[in-house]
Amino acid sequence: MEAGMLELYFFILGLVNYLMLITVFLIRRKRLAFLQRYGWTYLLLSVPAAFGILLSLVEHKPIQYSIFLVLFLVYLFLEWLLDHVLKINFREDWKENWKWMIPYLALYYSTNYGFIVMPWKTSLIWGVIMLILFVIQIIANLSSHPKMR
Repeated sequence: MEAGMLELYFFILGLVNYLMLITVFLIRRKRLAFLQRYGWTYLLLSVPAAFGILLSLVEHKPIQYSIFLVLFLVYLFLEWLLDHVLKINFREDWKENWKWMIPYLALYYSTNYGFIVMPWKTSLIWGVIMLILFVIQIIANLSSHPKMR
């Protein structure tokens, strides 16, 4: 499949997403206060995600692009809702907050899946890059979480 503007846009959005998440997870280890103050900047990815949906409609691309971008927007919305509005510390107490954790993790893994497979359909190299970044992100994520109660 030849890469069009949407495919390149989706790949770049995925790259930025992974690099931001890796950064967040690495910062969370030692500088949680900094992250609590500036972590909201990750939510700004909702703007290019919304634009990507419009681009996919204008370019008449397969619906999968729009679906993954909508899932990404819902994930970002849930991140905003839990961290900034309700201020639920669901990452530390899974037993208490499992009703929030299940949809959060489902959206988290769905968006990660989309950011790997959609570029992979366009380019094997793009897919491998995204898979490597995903593995790095997961390692950084798991190593940065506090011990569960």
